[in-house]
Amino acid sequence: MVVAKKMKKTHEILRTLRSSKSKLIIISNNCPPLRKSEIEYYAMLAKVGVHHFNGNNVDLGTACGRYYRVSCLSIIDPGDSDIIKTLPGDQ
Repeated sequence: MVVAKKMKKTHEILRTLRSSKSKLIIISNNCPPLRKSEIEYYAMLAKVGVHHFNGNNVDLGTACGRYYRVSCLSIIDPGDSDIIKTLPGDQ
């Protein structure tokens, strides 16, 4: 079973970026612009890759295996998955 530890709430994502625990940020295409720019700014300061998910927040929530909307998420520990290696243009 492939498990990656992730955070989904915006304040948790910003906290992981400020503490340099985050490895990758995934943002849906309909994330609010102010939230998106704030997360991208903190990711740039922390030198963390940002992947723009090609789908809305419902699609991202479904891809995470959740039944609710997820506009952005932070990968803290990739676990056994190779999510960071498989994304084009990221580390």
